[in-house]
Amino acid sequence: MIHQIKALHNHGNGLSERQIAKQLGISRNTVSKYLKLTEPAIAALLADTDRTKKLDDYRGYIIQLLQTYPGLSAVKVLRKLKAKVDDLAVSDRSVRRYIQALKQELPVRQARYYEPVLDMVPGEQCQVDGGELRGVLIGGVPTTVYFMVFVLSYSRLMHVSFSARPIDTATLIRQHDAAFRYFGGQPAECVYDQTKLVVIHERFRELTLNQRFHQYATAAGFAIRACEGYDPESKGKVEAGVKYVKHNGLYGETFASWQDLEQTLADWLDQTANQRIHGSTGQPPRGLYDREEKARMQPYLTPSCVHDTQALVVTRKADKTGLIAWQSNKYSVPMAYQSARVGVCDQDGQLLISDLNTGEVIAEHRLCLEKGQVIKNTHHYRDQSLRIETLEADLQQLVGQAALAMALCALLKATSPKIYKDQLAGAKQVLTEHHQRHGVIPEPLLSRLIELPRLTASGLKQRLEAWQQHPERLTPLEPTTTDHPSSAALARYGTLNGRSTGQGERHAVY
Repeated sequence: MIHQIKALHNHGNGLSERQIAKQLGISRNTVSKYLKLTEPAIAALLADTDRTKKLDDYRGYIIQLLQTYPGLSAVKVLRKLKAKVDDLAVSDRSVRRYIQALKQELPVRQARYYEPVLDMVPGEQCQVDGGELRGVLIGGVPTTVYFMVFVLSYSRLMHVSFSARPIDTATLIRQHDAAFRYFGGQPAECVYDQTKLVVIHERFRELTLNQRFHQYATAAGFAIRACEGYDPESKGKVEAGVKYVKHNGLYGETFASWQDLEQTLADWLDQTANQRIHGSTGQPPRGLYDREEKARMQPYLTPSCVHDTQALVVTRKADKTGLIAWQSNKYSVPMAYQSARVGVCDQDGQLLISDLNTGEVIAEHRLCLEKGQVIKNTHHYRDQSLRIETLEADLQQLVGQAALAMALCALLKATSPKIYKDQLAGAKQVLTEHHQRHGVIPEPLLSRLIELPRLTASGLKQRLEAWQQHPERLTPLEPTTTDHPSSAALARYGTLNGRSTGQGERHAVY
């Protein structure tokens, strides 16, 4: 560095101190200091290998940080130093250089401990790991595909199971069953990472296993071995297999349906993945397995608990709107079960909801592959159409003539389609009160009312009260056929029939 500074300066004939500092990326004061040094002073400085550095005072603290947190960056080490030393004047570059030199002197990073693997023992070990690939086109729809890869450590024979939903314990058990039946036997042990599907908790290498999966492994007769946390190299064969399935099997492919995906990947597994020349063994996995490993595999018979997991019923509590949560979606239950607990079973792509007391299936839904969706069965909620039909029948009975009642209903609906049910209830109340006090409404008055352009339940009440106060204002109308009410009103009724009857605005025009 000193010789570079001297050469660039060239006794005042070269670059200035500012230009040298900028080109070398150092402080201008450093440039000025070295330019002022004489040749003997420079030689003495270079010969002094024991000269101290600013960070030497904090050497012990830095070593302790690196030994505790080997992945700490130089920037963070500097930030921690400055938090403890207020007037520390040192650059990021100096810290990086100091730490780089320190790491060469001290074993601050613990060496990884490798155990011998069982790839030289046929029939001994199977490595298991899962993966997912998003955006796979299935039927033209981007879909997330979840899969579980099984790789025999000796022959590298592979099996893959796919799922349209995140894999749970029941699915994992069924995938093991499919893999062992594909192999024609089971290994002595299976190796997993610390997924909650297998290992609930690990402390001091003491494992608390998933009870349902442990029950299956015990019934089948294979041992469970879990890697240490954050140690994927313990099952590197299946890690490579997951990448192989993603990039060689799924990536870049499109499928007409889920069944097409499963069939295509099954063909890929038999014709490509297990027939290729493996890079490590130098032999096709299927051939090596059939010759040397198949006879060493333990016999496998599907345990009864595999079938039990397919029909396992769990409980869910419906909320006040009659919805239960299941795998990131919500499904409806009948009104009678709102805020109650129900049984839920995932079976063959269907979600079966049952009464916990009787076991009777009260609802069925096709499982949704998306997330955040609400799947409702309209029959689970109050049927508004039945309520409307009842109110219309009540009005007909109060009016006495079907045609006039139908025309009155049509006018109410045309005026307030969004609150039609409430308008019917209001009109029924108004007509009932009128009948109790004054008797049947005159037919001419009803005929005049249904010819109005707009009418609400409140308007009906006001007009009836006005007529009671001044009945003389009702003059005879031209002869009309009351059996054929206003065609315009009936047309409006037909046009609006079937629309929503939710809450709407209230009009001041009657």
